Amino acid sequence: MNRRLVVAAAIVDSLDRPARLLAARRTRPADIARRWEFPGGKAEPGEHPHEALHRELHEELGVTVTLGHELPGPDDGAWIITERHVLRLWLATLTSGEPAPLVEHDELRWLDAGSLWDVDWLDGDVRIVKELSLRLRESSGAS
Repeated sequence: MNRRLVVAAAIVDSLDRPARLLAARRTRPADIARRWEFPGGKAEPGEHPHEALHRELHEELGVTVTLGHELPGPDDGAWIITERHVLRLWLATLTSGEPAPLVEHDELRWLDAGSLWDVDWLDGDVRIVKELSLRLRESSGAS
């Protein structure tokens, strides 16, 4: 089965020593509304993943970012998030703009390692959050 590529960013406060992560709460579709995700969206056919991610972050949050390294997933380097979608995720920091929930989100929240699980993540993002949780704890020196 060919899955549609979704690109997303784990927007953090620092690429070198991330301590906080930006999460976005969805407004639609109804079956996933009010659940949290990494900002991003579907890549268009023929669109380079980096270009798609920059476009999506500008449309959804009104920001530009600097991309860090990709967080490869266990599913051939990506993360299978639904039966129809595969996600590629990059760490990123804000370059310009103040994040605002412009499209498909109604709230944004900065989370630190101790509050990552205070929100109800989309099922497909849970194992990614677990991986990022380890990285945030290592960066902050938490045990």
